[in-house]
Amino acid sequence: MKLLTFILCCCYLPSFAGIIKVGRQQPFQTITAAVSVAKNGDTVLVDKGIYFEKNLVISKQIVLKGIGHPVLDAEKKYENISIKADNVTVDGFLLQHTGVSSMIDYAAIKIYNTHNISIINNIINDAFFGIYSQYGIHCLIKNNVLTATAKNEQESGNGIHCWKSDSIQIIGNTISGHRDGIYFEFVTNSVIWRNNSFKNLRYGLHFMFSNDDAYITNIFENNGAGVAVMFSRGVKMFNNYFKENWGDAAYGILLKEINDSYIENNHFEKNTSAIYAEGANRILIKKNIFKNNGWAFKIQASCMDVTLEENNFLGNTFDVGTNGSLVLNKFTHNYWDKYEGYDLNRDHIGDVPYRPVSMYSMIVERNPPAMILYHSMIMALMDKSEKVIPSLTPENLKDEHPLMKPLPL
Repeated sequence: MKLLTFILCCCYLPSFAGIIKVGRQQPFQTITAAVSVAKNGDTVLVDKGIYFEKNLVISKQIVLKGIGHPVLDAEKKYENISIKADNVTVDGFLLQHTGVSSMIDYAAIKIYNTHNISIINNIINDAFFGIYSQYGIHCLIKNNVLTATAKNEQESGNGIHCWKSDSIQIIGNTISGHRDGIYFEFVTNSVIWRNNSFKNLRYGLHFMFSNDDAYITNIFENNGAGVAVMFSRGVKMFNNYFKENWGDAAYGILLKEINDSYIENNHFEKNTSAIYAEGANRILIKKNIFKNNGWAFKIQASCMDVTLEENNFLGNTFDVGTNGSLVLNKFTHNYWDKYEGYDLNRDHIGDVPYRPVSMYSMIVERNPPAMILYHSMIMALMDKSEKVIPSLTPENLKDEHPLMKPLPL
């Protein structure tokens, strides 16, 4: 009844927004035809069916809404939807079979230099790029499912790709099978929240030259190389789950040339390296769980002013690895399950420091085939002697206040 009343009002007051339907028994047989007569503020409703639009261009401020997820098929030749106007919503479509090109970044939905775009509740299958924002500002990408099946990176674009954009909200999307699940390049003041990015060929999330962004409460699982945050500053990484990112160059998070950022309340489990830091400066890593990883934290000598505090290290093969002897970082009040010290005054803090870099990890860092000797008696003896009289391991890389019990994180 509310919808009927709204339509009648539109009939008597032409200046109001209207509703234009597209379907078998409607006057418009194509979505392009309906959009061509729509006015700013109109809603175009599209009935369930399969539509071959040869790139639907939206250059008006309209709502394009699908009923029962109508299918837009680009026949592996075109872009599905190109948005070239402000204040556009695309809601409830199944988009498939975009064109593939080494020269043109075809996308299922592409935002061109516009503001206030909402891309919500869509299903995107077999797209080169899924959702692409180019100079988009104040855009919402929410509750979409993006699935691709490319076998190599050259034949695949990214699931959600943002370039030179600002104030983007990426919320509640599910992304798999792309080159990178989510990709940011020159993106600022944006939020990535409650997404599930898994089984992508390269990274679940990839930052490049993107400042003052946050990603919160996401799941990054079983991606080719985990998550990379590179050449950025002011990035906040809170409450995320990094799991099963295995491989020679795989990480929970790769930090490269990143400054003034925060990594808090995250869970790292079963990654080759939970965090790998190179050229990272002024980073706070706090209240995270590192569980059953190969290396929990690999920090290169190029890092400075990194603070690692109040974290739990549980069941990792190596807690910390490094490639240098000069340490300009702070480790304090962490729980290490390999700590064998004592607490005579019962203040729940170990009375002797813990040195998380083992001699064996230093040997493996320089000679990876030495990993075959893992669990051997000679390596255990060498590690014990190294803790008493350090020779290979950095003498000042230590936690002066190790916790006796894990934190309730």
